Amino acid sequence: MEPRVAPIDATLGAVVTGLTLARMDALTWTMVERAFHEHAVLVFPGQHLTEAEQVTFANRFGEIELLAPDPAQKAVAISNQKPDGSVMGADEHRYKTLRGNEGWHTDSSYMPLAAKASVLSAQVVPSAGGETEWADMRAAYDALDEATRRRIAGLSAHHSLYHSQAKIGHVVQTGAGYGYHTKGAPLRPLVKVHPVTGRPALFIGRHAYSIPGLEEAESEKLLSDLVDFACRPPRTYAHRWQPGDVVIWDNRCVLHRARPYDYHETRVMRHTRVAGDPATELAPTAPDHRAGAYEPSASNR
Repeated sequence: MEPRVAPIDATLGAVVTGLTLARMDALTWTMVERAFHEHAVLVFPGQHLTEAEQVTFANRFGEIELLAPDPAQKAVAISNQKPDGSVMGADEHRYKTLRGNEGWHTDSSYMPLAAKASVLSAQVVPSAGGETEWADMRAAYDALDEATRRRIAGLSAHHSLYHSQAKIGHVVQTGAGYGYHTKGAPLRPLVKVHPVTGRPALFIGRHAYSIPGLEEAESEKLLSDLVDFACRPPRTYAHRWQPGDVVIWDNRCVLHRARPYDYHETRVMRHTRVAGDPATELAPTAPDHRAGAYEPSASNR
């Protein structure tokens, strides 16, 4: 079979078939990279990648962002299953982190160096629910009225994982996991120009807060209104996972969120994150009052 890229019925996303991600030649890779920049979300059904194969695929897009203390661990589980096979309880830290992921966000915007791309694969899926949904921030910016474009031009917002988790009642101590750091809250423009395509896109989501120059209530309302406007059809796509599916998306122009499911059932996903280019994804930071200290750094480690 020849590789086939079939656009999804939304402003973003395509389903790619007729290839094996673990064995791509140069021509096929060029096609995949081109489709990634055009569609921002690529779905590869039934690939059943091993962990090493997934890391190798992600590595084609750039350096791996290390999410675990062990630098040899380049993929992490996103799962409600504990090592003994049981499922997490609602009072556990990791469970609350998973529930936080049900808010629209972009990966690592709360780190000095935001992520370029994310790869997610499905191992065990629940009987219903548990989809992942994406929203097109390029099309969202295009759909804004001119007054809103003028209003947000030049505005920036801080990003913090402490902040987004606190909004759902999860107050986290510094050092409790990746993202709960002392490097400060990055300040990122509300409008991001994609470094490859040149298309402007909204750069918002649940981690964003405290727009300099605006009162807290005004800042919160503007950010909330933008997310509410942006994350609507035809700019959204929800993927119903099957074991073996692989999806990659562009964090520079797409928001995503997890969808709820029966948390008594097991859901096991594997996540690999591609680090951003410091030339375009590194941001200055300011003190985050929820963190235990402020130790500025240009590194995520």
